[in-house]
Amino acid sequence: MQVRLFAERCLLAEDLAVKLQSPEVPFTDDDPGPAVRIERPGRPPQLQFAPRRTAPGLPSPESLRDPARRGLAHHILANHELQALEVMARVLLLFPEAPREFRQGVADIMLDEQRHTRMHIERAARLGVEFGAFPVNSYIWQKSLELTSPLEYCACLPLLFEGRNLDHSLELADEFAAAGDERSAALLRTIHRDEIGHVAFGWTWLRKLKPPGVTDWEAFEGNLHWPLRPGKARGRVFQRASREQAGLTPEFLERLEALDDE
Repeated sequence: MQVRLFAERCLLAEDLAVKLQSPEVPFTDDDPGPAVRIERPGRPPQLQFAPRRTAPGLPSPESLRDPARRGLAHHILANHELQALEVMARVLLLFPEAPREFRQGVADIMLDEQRHTRMHIERAARLGVEFGAFPVNSYIWQKSLELTSPLEYCACLPLLFEGRNLDHSLELADEFAAAGDERSAALLRTIHRDEIGHVAFGWTWLRKLKPPGVTDWEAFEGNLHWPLRPGKARGRVFQRASREQAGLTPEFLERLEALDDE
């Protein structure tokens, strides 16, 4: 399947089943097309972005013994994964001139994002919560609208949002396990392992795309748009070993670990 056609389907389809449909692989990218700027993804009515501060937040750890609260957690996380899929599709359409290997890598990671979204939707349904039963936020999508280059994408989505999820995914896994839901905990651990590869992709391409003479940290910090900042790339409990597996250098990790969870 052409990368461009896959991106268009994931971004513009209003039918959720179509957005999450597995494509024919391997991908081809001999027709990237012109740059297209999309301001809002196609979504079914029940998953349209809600007004600011109207979508529910993640339930507290203490409340997760209630299956309905665990279902809500998966509902929120499914929307996070769906936004990541949509942002990646938007990047492919916005930057057709990006290196072919970069575009291929983004498309490959989108397969994970589709799968993660389906996993959360299915788990929420098992817990009695249908995807779309609650309002959903647009935070990740809104931040992606400021991206002006593949380098900014690397700093923002893989290294900041997915980097932060290296911490949050294991924290949530522990909370689900403590609530007696090992299936949900296992799901989060699976996603955590995938996120290591996603962070590794962002790290590799940040270093390839940054200007000569610019340090890794300068490239990361300098390609984030406020209010995004380096401290947003870590959670409460810093998973250093996972970031080491992703290839981040000791110097970079020391600077990141020294920051507060903002």
